[in-house]
Order: sequence, then structure tokens, then C-alpha cells
Amino acid sequence: MDVIFKSIFSTVFFYTILRVATPLIFVSMAALIVRKGGIMCIAFEGMMLFAALGGVIGSALTQNLFVGLLLGTIFGVTIAMIFAYFVLVLQSNNVLTGLALNILGSGGTVFLLFALTGEKGTSSSLRSLQVPHWNIPIIKDIPILGEIISGHNLFTYLAFLTVILVYILVYKTRLGLRIRSVGENPQAAESVGIKVIRTKVISLLIGGLIASFGGMYMSMGYLPFFTRDMMSGRGFIGIAAQNLGGGIPLNTMLSAMLFGSAEAVSNVFQSLRLPSEFVQMLPYIVTIVGLISIGGVKKESKSKIKRIKEIKESTHE
Repeated sequence: MDVIFKSIFSTVFFYTILRVATPLIFVSMAALIVRKGGIMCIAFEGMMLFAALGGVIGSALTQNLFVGLLLGTIFGVTIAMIFAYFVLVLQSNNVLTGLALNILGSGGTVFLLFALTGEKGTSSSLRSLQVPHWNIPIIKDIPILGEIISGHNLFTYLAFLTVILVYILVYKTRLGLRIRSVGENPQAAESVGIKVIRTKVISLLIGGLIASFGGMYMSMGYLPFFTRDMMSGRGFIGIAAQNLGGGIPLNTMLSAMLFGSAEAVSNVFQSLRLPSEFVQMLPYIVTIVGLISIGGVKKESKSKIKRIKEIKESTHE
């Protein structure tokens, strides 16, 4: 028990939280923007997988990091465009479409990987590039704080910057106002001249762009190569973080870090040689508990609103 306590309350543990929470922050911000646009999208897993492989392929074939990031972004946003076309234009079921694209991400990336390398597990034979780590000047020399904050992959710092940018976009720009109005009341938005379908497509493309960075982090930052199904449900956990955060960027980021903490704890347990089954299911248990708590809070709030309405009606009578 003392070993667990020392492992958790250490700078390495808090450093790990930021590291493992990075893809969750990206995808939760993507889910937030898409949800603000009034769209239920569960295709982030597929977007992240294709972006992760695209980044590896682009950087390996050209030996240019920028080209890798560009190709990974194109791969991820393409999946978002496919989702937008089927759901918004062809009016297909959004849940079934999302599941289909996630399955496409799982199988399609393996197919592309096999076509390029002859392997179905990892892209280790490709000489892909990694996004560098960055030691923050001055902060890196501060005891404890420097060990936790400095030295992360550039994607990690971009993830926290994304939270600020998403807040500005959603609450401080005209586009954000249109996205929120379309999500809250599309009929009213259309009555004042807002193009509802176009605005929803834009929100999906922005979400796909942000989710792509989460996928590329996994294959170009967290690991130096692509592995089969390497997202391991992070797309769904990001959606859960968005729901737990109530659609508020800061709360959503904290929720993503909560789920990241659960994964960091599972890494500690794994190092202590606890049963692998328990270690692997811990992050998902926390996710389920979070979703249950959301449901309980929403149910309680609805019952309170109902009681208030009943009291008002009785007083009018």
C-alpha cells in the first residue's frame, strides 16, 4: 500500500496524467464543438485511427514532419466529411453511421498498413518521424513544477491551447454563435438566414480536425509508430468527458484529465504486477461511473424543474 501511495503522489505520476490525457482532451474538444452544433457523432475513433496512420505514412514517405501532419489531418477530416455527407445529406442514422466509420477505421487502417508494409500489427518497418518534446525555458528549472509541466510532447501543449481556442470559437465569435444557435434551435436559426446544414458541416469538420491531432499524437508522440486499434476506446472516452463537462470547455478538459488520471493509475497498478484484467478495465470503469453520475444529475434536475412547474401551476390556480 505504501508503494502505491508513493507512486501516485509523485511528479512522475502527475507527468503521466498530462501525457495520457492529451488525446482525450483533443477528442473531448472535438466532441464539444460537434455537440454544440446539434450533432450526435460517435465516429471519432475512426477519425483518430485514420489520422494516426496518415501521419505515419506521410512522414515516412517524405521524411517531412509537416507533410505527415498534413496528411494525417486530411485522413481524419475526410472521415468527418463522410459522416457529414451520410448523416446531413443522405439523412442516415447518425449512430449506425458512426459505428460503421469506426469499423472502417479499425479494418481500413489495417488494410492500408498491410498494403504498404506487408504487416498487420504495427508500422515499425516505416521510418516515420515524431513530433519533438519541448523543455519550457525557466519553468524546466523549477523543482517539482518543472518535472510535471516541462518536457512534454508539443501535442500536449497544443491540447491545452486547443481548450482556449475552442472557448474563444464557441463563445466569442460569430461562427460559434451560429453553431450554438443551430444546435439549440435549428428552426429559429434558419428563420434568421443561417444555413443550418452548412453550419453543421463546418462544426463537424472542425471537430474532425481537432480529433485528428489526438490520433496523430498517439502514433507520432505517445508512441513512435502506428499499431492496430491503438485508440483503445479513447474516442468514446472523449465523448464521455464532453458529457461529464456539460459542454463547457474548461469542465470538459478537467473531465478528460479525470479519465486520464484513471489510466495513469492503471499504469501504476500494471507496474506493481497486479492482474492485467483489472488494470485494463480501470479507465473504463471510471468512464461508466462518470456517465452514471451524469444520468443521475440530469434526472434529478428534471425532477426539480417538474416540481417547480407544478408549484407554479398550483399557485396560479
